[in-house]
Amino acid sequence: MITATLPAKKLLVAGIALSAALGLGACSSDDSTANAASSSSSSSSSRPEPIASLPAIPTGGSTAVALDANFVSALGTLGLTPGTIGTATLADGSVSFPITGGTVTVFDKSSGYRPYVQGTILHQNSGLSLTAGGTTVELTNFTVDPGTPARLFGDVAVNGTQAAASAPLFDLDGTTLKPITTDSSGNAVLQGTTVKLSPEAAALLNQTFSTDALAGGLVIGIATITVPTS
Repeated sequence: MITATLPAKKLLVAGIALSAALGLGACSSDDSTANAASSSSSSSSSRPEPIASLPAIPTGGSTAVALDANFVSALGTLGLTPGTIGTATLADGSVSFPITGGTVTVFDKSSGYRPYVQGTILHQNSGLSLTAGGTTVELTNFTVDPGTPARLFGDVAVNGTQAAASAPLFDLDGTTLKPITTDSSGNAVLQGTTVKLSPEAAALLNQTFSTDALAGGLVIGIATITVPTS
């Protein structure tokens, strides 16, 4: 098993674990079929040795989303103004959320064990707000679940009152993920996961802002995940 305690392999661990988490772990027809076919056997079969395990995802990384032009246009049409909460930042059309921890374990996909990507990626104390008139919706404390399908969950508050906890907010499509690269600081960089509005979040936002213009599957943007390897 590869673990994060092996310094020579820490970049490989970060790459395998997070690319699987936000790429191979995302929903596709092949993965959905495989998951359905193996769901009963996985629960009863013995747990295989993972091919990679990252027990503690380092802090200092981030998940940034380059907002899709059509999404930004839709917000303008609806009179919704986006903003950031806590440690999140919004600049040059991209919103960024610091990674605050988590864990990811990856099993060999060919083993039939499902879900073959397990864990969470945490983004606590940050989030995104949407404001129209006197109504503000706050989406905070994002947690990425790299299962099948891969989704991002978060807390929802309306005008400061909690409306939902750990609600499915975004669906993550990793079929567009590019190969892992490294930046000048040696960080692992994963770019290309498509972030889409979940049907549940679309329904909640439509109800809150008295519209029917938002739908599940609306492309929010393209994610870039940066993970420290030291």
